Amino acid sequence: MPDEKSSKRADRVKAQASQSPAVMRKAGAAHFAGASVHVSLAGEIGLRIVRGDYPPGTILPNEARWAEIFNVSRSAVREAIKMLMAKSLLASRPKIGSWVEPKERWNLLDRDVLAWYATAPDREAFLRTVQEFRHIIEPEASAFAAMRRSDEQMAEISQACREMGEALSLQERIRADTRFHLAILRASGNDLLVPLGVLIESALDHLFAFTTQQVADQRQAQKLHEAIEKNIRLQRPTAARNAVHKLLENTDDGIGRWRR
Repeated sequence: MPDEKSSKRADRVKAQASQSPAVMRKAGAAHFAGASVHVSLAGEIGLRIVRGDYPPGTILPNEARWAEIFNVSRSAVREAIKMLMAKSLLASRPKIGSWVEPKERWNLLDRDVLAWYATAPDREAFLRTVQEFRHIIEPEASAFAAMRRSDEQMAEISQACREMGEALSLQERIRADTRFHLAILRASGNDLLVPLGVLIESALDHLFAFTTQQVADQRQAQKLHEAIEKNIRLQRPTAARNAVHKLLENTDDGIGRWRR
């Protein structure tokens, strides 16, 4: 007959085997190490939440269970949960535990949340959300930039545009493309757009990585960017606004081409 300890151990193994794949830690999975264990852990749990492994309202495993799953300390789990609560992904209450908040409460302008959101299965929804945001913000930001930009800001915009055309790799072009649009937001002279631009940087990177591959004529895409740069440089706000609308329409076509 097995002793009491062996029996409990067997029961624990059975309980672990019954857990869903989203919760179980795979054998040989990367071990979280270093001073930022809680940051890595928050990233892993946050990614699972945003991609839908844990739908809104789900009660998450307790500290002890997370610590067992990822082989980390309970204090690391506690700090990771605090991080996710600060991003409004989770709420917590004594004797109940932590649960996933409704999606409309998530801080989607947080860099990490945006990065997790970009890897969600419904990628098209993410791309369209980012693109709608651009339609709302970028045309007017470009018009303001044409009226308010300094010489230094104009040099930054022009350099990013030039580097897009000279890029030797997809990654170089994507980074220059992102810098181009963020420089325009800064040149708009609106203090609220500056931090907003920094926060959506991750989203733009993901969007441009996709659309750059979908747009067949990169020369045409470059010309559209150059038209924006030219009209901001010549301080033509209406023309700059219209040039941005044309670029966004081109990007819309790229997203639509992916659906087909």
